[in-house]
Amino acid sequence: MARAILHVDMDAFFAAIEQLDHPEWRGKPVIVGAPPDKRGVVSTCSYEARVFGVHSAMPSRQAYEKCPHGIFVRGRMGRYKEVSAAVFRIFADFTPLVEPLSIDEAFLDVTGVRRLLGPPEALAARIKARIRGELGLTCSVGVAPNKFLAKLASEERKPDGLFVVPDDPQALLAWLAAKPLRALWGVGPKLAAALRAAGIATVRDLQSCDPARLRALVGETLAAHLLAIAFGRDARPVSDAREEKSLSREHTYPEDTLDHAALREDLRALARDVGRRLRRLGLRAKTARLKIRYAGFRTVTRQAPFPTPCCDEFALRDAAWALLERHLEPETPVRLIGFGVEHLTAAPTDLPPDDLFAAATPPPRERLERLSQTLDALRERFGPHAP
Repeated sequence: MARAILHVDMDAFFAAIEQLDHPEWRGKPVIVGAPPDKRGVVSTCSYEARVFGVHSAMPSRQAYEKCPHGIFVRGRMGRYKEVSAAVFRIFADFTPLVEPLSIDEAFLDVTGVRRLLGPPEALAARIKARIRGELGLTCSVGVAPNKFLAKLASEERKPDGLFVVPDDPQALLAWLAAKPLRALWGVGPKLAAALRAAGIATVRDLQSCDPARLRALVGETLAAHLLAIAFGRDARPVSDAREEKSLSREHTYPEDTLDHAALREDLRALARDVGRRLRRLGLRAKTARLKIRYAGFRTVTRQAPFPTPCCDEFALRDAAWALLERHLEPETPVRLIGFGVEHLTAAPTDLPPDDLFAAATPPPRERLERLSQTLDALRERFGPHAP
């Protein structure tokens, strides 16, 4: 039996909730994010605001320039999570195989429920009807035999759309061929530019590209991936067990700063919070990542591996400070500082025998983790400023 995958994407989710809760804002440009007179960006906006060129991640001041009559609203994450939980309860009524991608979108594998509940297109229509009827919101749904095609299909008729990818193989290839390269999973601006420079400007060009030439351009692994998705192939299963791949925190300054002591202290707080979340999830990290955004929005990210996977706040803090010391441009004002961890694992990795004596000098990792957990408990009880 061919797989049947739905990708459900809520339409302008945060802005739609604000319009739902404030009927007087319906049909008007609503922009959720930082106020236009503050440092910050747009989180999302209604379709009425998008007509004026406003989009997510745009600086709020720029959004105001494009849409000065827009209604700027600070986000209410508690409310958005409440509605998201209701949306996902609706998903669960149709299939147990629901893979969240974010607070407002998910993959649903409905392969096994077709005989009981009907064909995938009918299921998609029923999900849309329940979300509209019970929550007063709209969503767009893509129906396809795999995740890549389903996500691509959900963008086809936004907002409030429903699109089923063609069953006929030739019709499917023609539909894909008309897509821009950036529509392909994993193709970012740099890769798209490199492919265009080599004469590969569309998915049609990719479909007709000689595999050996593509491997010479981008390497064997990436070439295999690009050719697979250019022909609509994706074997990834829908997984209801969401695996954390990274954790991060950021801090944006009201004014650009050259205060290096403040940068170190803020970075320490970010690393502390990332560590607390790691320990709560029972995970350890293999890689530390620093993010610095300078005046003018130039962003630099640097990373370094830990000697062994860790989650204690001392190793995270030291890694963050070391990255800052090596990569901070001392004369350039900083707009944003961020710290994150990647390559997470649930199990510790033992040191190889050659490193046993080197590891004997510092306190054992387990002792530092227990100390970090004790500090977590103290801060939970007495507040974040407890030692």
